[in-house]
Amino acid sequence: MGLFNDILNKLGFGKKSPQTPTPSSNVTFAPDETPVPSSPAEPAAPAMETVDVVAKLEAMATGHPEALNWKTSIVDLLKLLGLDSSLSARKELATELGCPADKMADSAQMNMWLHKTVLQKLADNGGDVPDELL
Repeated sequence: MGLFNDILNKLGFGKKSPQTPTPSSNVTFAPDETPVPSSPAEPAAPAMETVDVVAKLEAMATGHPEALNWKTSIVDLLKLLGLDSSLSARKELATELGCPADKMADSAQMNMWLHKTVLQKLADNGGDVPDELL
């Protein structure tokens, strides 16, 4: 399991919400228009629950002993989630997410890229992330 999966787990991604199956008819018609019983429709797979990322992070921030600027800082975002925010951990996360080599060579550029990429990947995985954070 990678560091990004740890972020997803901390924010509650992957929880399934119940979904009711769509109604369907139990009867179909054969080509000669004779009703033929059909097998019951399979229930739809549970949908992934949308995660309100900002609400979750703001709730975590209210209970955190430090004032953290998670909206712009990858270090603060990781701290807020209770994850390792060391340079080596951030480099590992950047590698996992495909950070370009030129940004990996400069920790400030890597951090900015990493913050934007993590928020975008959260949105890509069903997170509700406002455009101004992306």
